[in-house]
Amino acid sequence: MPLNCGIVGLPNVGKSTIFSALSSTPSDVANYPFTTINPNIGIANVPDSRLIKLSEIIKPKRSIQATVEFVDIAGLVKGASRGEGLGNQFLSHIREVGVIAHVVRCFDNPDIIHVNNKVDPESDIDIINIELAFADLGTLTKRHEKAEHSLRVKTKAEQKAAETELAVFDRIRPVLENGKPIRSFDLSYEEKAAIYDCHFITAKPLLYVCNVDEPGTRAANTYVESVQKIAVMEGSQAVSICGKFEAELLAIEDPEEKLAFIEELGLKEPGLSSLIHVTYELLGLRTFFSTKNDECRAWTIKAGDTAPKAAGAIHTDFEKGFIKAEVYTFDDIIKYGSEAKIKEAGKYRVEGKEYIVQDGDVIKFNI
Repeated sequence: MPLNCGIVGLPNVGKSTIFSALSSTPSDVANYPFTTINPNIGIANVPDSRLIKLSEIIKPKRSIQATVEFVDIAGLVKGASRGEGLGNQFLSHIREVGVIAHVVRCFDNPDIIHVNNKVDPESDIDIINIELAFADLGTLTKRHEKAEHSLRVKTKAEQKAAETELAVFDRIRPVLENGKPIRSFDLSYEEKAAIYDCHFITAKPLLYVCNVDEPGTRAANTYVESVQKIAVMEGSQAVSICGKFEAELLAIEDPEEKLAFIEELGLKEPGLSSLIHVTYELLGLRTFFSTKNDECRAWTIKAGDTAPKAAGAIHTDFEKGFIKAEVYTFDDIIKYGSEAKIKEAGKYRVEGKEYIVQDGDVIKFNI
């Protein structure tokens, strides 16, 4: 699965505003549809209090956060699966991401045009779900023909795989025909594996992003609740963000002033932090830390990566020349206060090539 997140939604729901706040990357923002034509790509730092605490103990010259990639994709409209609006471009771009963040407008503002002239989160979600489902139906039809051909001319092993594919296709076709996403249908691990290389859009993990104007208002709460209900039915997640607030927060450079601004609104953390954390988890990403060369750094790896693979995140030569990894946990550095005391407690370990790196490991690689 690609390790990035595509930001999608109807035109004028605040996608580009949220993208700009996420990545600190300027993105075209305007009060008319299709401002974004070509996808913008930005890198967002992953907020992690563990890195801050680790740096307070190690006292490095600098600290570097882990990152995750976001892609701002052109707005979708009804008929996109038939090429309406920028549909064909939109669909080709969304197929290339690992996770979808669907931004839904959850605020009233007569000065900001709604593409359908009415704020209705449920209807907005239906439009995109239906268009993506129809796009997947087109993919299913082509793959169904290919599988049927395999039954006639391929080897027995390939024929068996084709039979499995066809059985799954028959199960999910009614779901797509009803405009529902594949992720809302209960498939076994084996069934998911059978259709993995079909790259169905609606099978991708999805996060609903409720873009509210003022957090806590009655209108915002009503809209958000309707989105949350849909997310529960689909087995998805939903987070709320005030794109306008996040943009203002981004412009504040002083950390203390920024913290005061957050506390004034009664928030524990910016909404973008929640979005980044959920995206990171949906992508199956994990974090380990290094403390070498006067630097504390958080590194992004995939869940299940071995120690050599994690070493390769630092440099490909580290993976090739891997000998061993010296490991302790973040919890242990907090508990004991220093690497020396971790060693005294017998918590400092040496791991080999088969070791599966755990989230929160602090590692020194030997090559």
